[in-house]
Amino acid sequence: MKDTHFDFLVIGGGSAGYAAARTAREVVDRVAIIDGADELGGLCILRGCMPSKTLIYSAEVLHHAKNGNRFGLDIPDASVDMPKLHQRKVETIEEFADYRVKGLENEKFSLFRNYAQFTGPTCVRLDDETELTADKILISTGSVVQIPNIPGLRETEGVWTSDDVLELDFLPESVIVLGGGIVASELAQYLNRIGSKVTQIQRSPTILKEISPEAATIIEKVFVQEGIDLHTGTRVDSIKQTEDGYKVVFDKNGEFHTRTAKHLFNALGRVPNTKTLNLEAAGISTRPTGHIKTGLYNQTENPNIYAAGDVAGPVEIVHVAIIQGEAAAKHATNRTVRNPSDWDFLGVIFTDPQVALAGKNARMLQEEGIEFVEAIYPWDDHGKSIIMEAKHGYAKVWADRSAKILGAEIVGKDAGELIHAFSVAISLNATVVDLLKAPWYHPTLAEMVTYPLEDIADELGLEY
Repeated sequence: MKDTHFDFLVIGGGSAGYAAARTAREVVDRVAIIDGADELGGLCILRGCMPSKTLIYSAEVLHHAKNGNRFGLDIPDASVDMPKLHQRKVETIEEFADYRVKGLENEKFSLFRNYAQFTGPTCVRLDDETELTADKILISTGSVVQIPNIPGLRETEGVWTSDDVLELDFLPESVIVLGGGIVASELAQYLNRIGSKVTQIQRSPTILKEISPEAATIIEKVFVQEGIDLHTGTRVDSIKQTEDGYKVVFDKNGEFHTRTAKHLFNALGRVPNTKTLNLEAAGISTRPTGHIKTGLYNQTENPNIYAAGDVAGPVEIVHVAIIQGEAAAKHATNRTVRNPSDWDFLGVIFTDPQVALAGKNARMLQEEGIEFVEAIYPWDDHGKSIIMEAKHGYAKVWADRSAKILGAEIVGKDAGELIHAFSVAISLNATVVDLLKAPWYHPTLAEMVTYPLEDIADELGLEY
């Protein structure tokens, strides 16, 4: 019979929960993980980062093949084989999932394949009525798809979520994508590139409102060039199911427009998964966004309970979830830990071109009243990007008057790889001159970031 009291108890075995459990197990013996999902692995591995990036990369290869003439190539028949594409995704994800399952089922942990809800400050009841208690508890239950109050959306059957799109083994004839966030935009481009007729409808003035308007404008331009029927600054008036699919009526600039498609994809975001946890019984409350209120080291209002990952926010990014989970577990087991909120921001959007940000951008710096200098270099003026037919984008850098790097934004080919030069620099409090001391190989995309660095150094009158 399994123990019912633990030193550290994790609710949710995704990225944050697994990281926390491993970290706690370094110093305490009784660690339990509760996860009632049909499949173990968490959102990132099963229905998020890994499957989406697997499919997005395949679509990028197909896109280059279809446009082989731009590279002096004659590729007469480039098309998607959806059953094979789906099977490759399944096999790829199985490798990651199997590794995670082995970790969760390790004898070092007590694994409960159940759902749980709080019955007291440090007590939970499983769905089989088992009562568990713990000295410290971490909530890492992730997020679920949001269904906003849009006329007709809740009443309409068969509407896809990202889960459905990632499981497709056939080529959709046409799809209306509701939303312009990261998931919406990444998967809208994916669907368009594999051959679907895609309409994307976004309420905000631009897609990807999380990033700068300059970056969003570049992505919008590429989407339109590639054939996406993109509409921003809209208000959806009605959604109806038809004999042939779906009809969406929306208001744009005071005029009503109608679009129809075989399929409808709700990509309007996700919300923290807390509904069934009975947080009140544990003395825990949530923010207006639905995220669990946390303070230092991701500790909730109940000092014995922590929350990490999507359920805590403020961003839904895997490396942040892992940092939060590890920090919470170290704090819960009385070890020295850096406050996870001190970590510099790092984000990547896997559209093509990619968008990546490290540190703080101009808007953030202005809001904090920080004086800064800025420099930018365009992607279409560099040898390697021209060679690669990757001419959309730029590298932009912000530094203070002492030349310390404060932030960077890269829009372009492989921006998600390149941004780590700045992530490291910011973490080490490096200056533009520090980075310019290093050799940068030619011709590479990476050397492009040296040009805005040189401009800042020149503006500040620094030698390099």
